[in-house]
Amino acid sequence: MARVKRSVASRKRRRRVLKAVRGHKGARSRQFKAAHEDLMHARQYAYAHRRTRRRDMRRGWILRINARARALGMTYSQFMHGLRRANIDLDRKVLADLALNEPEAFEDLVKAAQAAA
Repeated sequence: MARVKRSVASRKRRRRVLKAVRGHKGARSRQFKAAHEDLMHARQYAYAHRRTRRRDMRRGWILRINARARALGMTYSQFMHGLRRANIDLDRKVLADLALNEPEAFEDLVKAAQAAA
């Protein structure tokens, strides 16, 4: 049976890892072992922070909606409850955009929420 040479696959794997950690500091961008450890941690952080980013975005939308609703005489929770009672089904991203860019439309929504509550 012929001898199997592993150099091509291992070199390819190492090159892929080292390419992924370009821009990292010190040995983490040059030595395979340190680079591989750094890459594994970086991927774990990226996975977790993709979820954190969604939480942060939602928090920001709620802040914008609350600020605009309070300027019009309602709290955030009253506003959302009124919208639900009025069968107006808009998500927080759209509501925050309306509050920021379309104040007249948002004011109409506040009036509808007040009437339904």
